[in-house]
Amino acid sequence: MSLPIQPLSPELCVAPQLAPAAMQQAAEAGFRSVINNRPDHEGGPDQPTSAEMEAAARAAGLDYVHLPVSPSVQTPEQIARFAELLQTLPKPVLAFCRSGGRCTRLFQAATRA
Repeated sequence: MSLPIQPLSPELCVAPQLAPAAMQQAAEAGFRSVINNRPDHEGGPDQPTSAEMEAAARAAGLDYVHLPVSPSVQTPEQIARFAELLQTLPKPVLAFCRSGGRCTRLFQAATRA
């Protein structure tokens, strides 16, 4: 399986929901950090929890941050936090949500400021 990523910048790619096993693939692809923008249980009981994703990311040697964001509204505080993470996390960064859309909107808003 290959990672379903979309590059937004040289330092950030976005993806739809990933499985815990994808964290090892992300590390092998050269990513150093992961941002999970999906709230736990948003997609029902089959969606991996942030704790499961974090354990897999850390086992793969990746930094991991859970920044849960609603699909319909990204607050100024969430945008500012995303911008801060892009500045401080080891790069390149892989961010994911349900489809990659809210990660893309966060990136656009964070880099517009």
